[in-house]
Amino acid sequence: MVGGRFVVDEATDLPEGTEVELTLVSADLDPLEAARVHQALDEALADLHAGDEGVDALAFVSALRAR
Repeated sequence: MVGGRFVVDEATDLPEGTEVELTLVSADLDPLEAARVHQALDEALADLHAGDEGVDALAFVSALRAR
C-alpha cells in the first residue's frame, strides 16, 4: 500500500482510474500449494491472453454457493 491505496506491482492495461474490487482471502498454504495456485493463475491468464473467454466470475461463484 502507498498512501492508504493498494498498488498493483504488475503492468495492467486497465485505464487510469479504473475501480476494481479487492477481496482479501486468508489462506494458510504451504509452499507447494502456493506454487500450484500461482501456476494455475498463470495458466488461466495465458488462456485469456490467447483469446479464451473463460467464465463469468459471478456466475461461477453463484454456482459454487448453490452447491
